[in-house]
Amino acid sequence: MFNIGDVIVYPMHGAGVVQSIEEKEVLGEKHKYYTLMLPLRNMKVMIPMNNADNMGIRNVIGNDGVEKVLTILKESKSEMPDNWNRRYRANMEKLKSGDIYEVSAVVRNLVLLDREKCLSTGEKKMLNNAKQILVSELVFATDFDELKIGEIIEDSIQ
Repeated sequence: MFNIGDVIVYPMHGAGVVQSIEEKEVLGEKHKYYTLMLPLRNMKVMIPMNNADNMGIRNVIGNDGVEKVLTILKESKSEMPDNWNRRYRANMEKLKSGDIYEVSAVVRNLVLLDREKCLSTGEKKMLNNAKQILVSELVFATDFDELKIGEIIEDSIQ
């Protein structure tokens, strides 16, 4: 259970602040929702409280988590399918998991792959989305702003 003011991560969207907890009637049934403001995307989403665990909603990582993310970004590219379609599906599963370490690996792998050969349009969009997710969480987990976090990510990937 999260409270108003908590910073949480919504998989595939990134980190945000719980602004309110509201009760809404949907299809004749009343349900409680977290209203989450995602500042980097300037977006507000409502998350059903009774389904938050199944959706992978979690707290933002701490200092140890930030160090682990940076370590992952500095590693070599991991094995990926050569076929872009299989690679895309594998990476999408990692992003959907909401696991920040998996997201970090996707960012690293796609940046390194893009340096070797040009990514497909779909993979470029995926890379931008994965970076946004990563940046949004690291902004809340550190004292740095969005631009500085972007620089740190780029500098970490060898």
